[in-house]
Amino acid sequence: MLTKQPLYVKILSVLLILCIVFYTFFIAQGIILPLGFAFLMAVLLYPLEKLLVKIRLPRVAAIIVALLVASLTAFLVVALISYQLASFLDDLPGIKKNLNDFFVNAQSWLDKTFHISKRQQDIAISDAGKNTLTSAKAAAGSTLGALTTSLGNLLLLPIYTFLLMYYRDHLIHFVLRLFDEGEEKRVALVISKIRKVIQQYVTGLLMETGCVAVLNCVGLLLLGIPYAILLGVIGAILNLIPYIGGLVALVLTGIVTLSNTGDTGKTIGSIAVYFVVQFIDNNFLVPRIIGSNVKLNALVSILAVLIGGALCGVGGMFLSLPFVAVLKVIFENVDSLKPWGLLLGDETDARWIKRRKGPELAGTGADQTPK
Repeated sequence: MLTKQPLYVKILSVLLILCIVFYTFFIAQGIILPLGFAFLMAVLLYPLEKLLVKIRLPRVAAIIVALLVASLTAFLVVALISYQLASFLDDLPGIKKNLNDFFVNAQSWLDKTFHISKRQQDIAISDAGKNTLTSAKAAAGSTLGALTTSLGNLLLLPIYTFLLMYYRDHLIHFVLRLFDEGEEKRVALVISKIRKVIQQYVTGLLMETGCVAVLNCVGLLLLGIPYAILLGVIGAILNLIPYIGGLVALVLTGIVTLSNTGDTGKTIGSIAVYFVVQFIDNNFLVPRIIGSNVKLNALVSILAVLIGGALCGVGGMFLSLPFVAVLKVIFENVDSLKPWGLLLGDETDARWIKRRKGPELAGTGADQTPK
């Protein structure tokens, strides 16, 4: 007969599992990242594959056509960004001149306002530059290695995606066989929910990214900001990283606008465009496009992005929320793990509170049934 484990044993078990998972992700990120992106691509392309099979196209051919459509779309986006980036690089001499003029004016303002002489400012900038140069040299080798790894993973991505799509039924059958016969229907339901959540999340995220890119580009073009399309698209892509990506896009746009135009008014205007687009995105686009099936609270989302970035870099940031969304679906369908599903979500279990409502909840803040 199984005995109930003490709370400290459960906590230690959870911490041990988290340590093992985090360590595994850290040392095996070169394998996990392309597999994670391939899994998202396979789930996203499933409806297209199903449609092609329905019109009597052989399954292997349907998978290849779906992959070609996805690859062509990605190529067009990369080509657009590369074209704008080439134009940006051609204007680097003018950008450098604008930055020099800005720093000269800033030094004069600091000298007049705070009485910090230009010589003192030059010494401080020189010391900071030496430290930055040392750090840059130290990071150059790791950056080159990371770039090589990323290119290798990019080549593996379509292969992994094809294999996951081809062996999808085989893998699902394997998962079902891991459980008892009485649990097969429940496990199949969980798998179906995971597929639905991932499809809704990834499809909604792509639609949201497209809307944000259009809004960014239109706002920046109306203000006459240089490289409006490049900045708008990059800002929309960075927006895929919750909270942190929007801040990076904001700073990047401000710096590029100021360095190109030297106009403080346009710089403030470009930042204002991002604030307005972020307001529209958070209050209108996300709730209506992505929907309510993927509801993660803000604290969990931020922690997931930071942990994903610390373990697996930028790729980990992108994959963190879909991974947590899958965990949330699993937790919500396993009785012993339902509290963890509640922790990841942003809704309170009103029925549980009503059932347990009493003196033990008084004063905790949980004794108020949500409306």
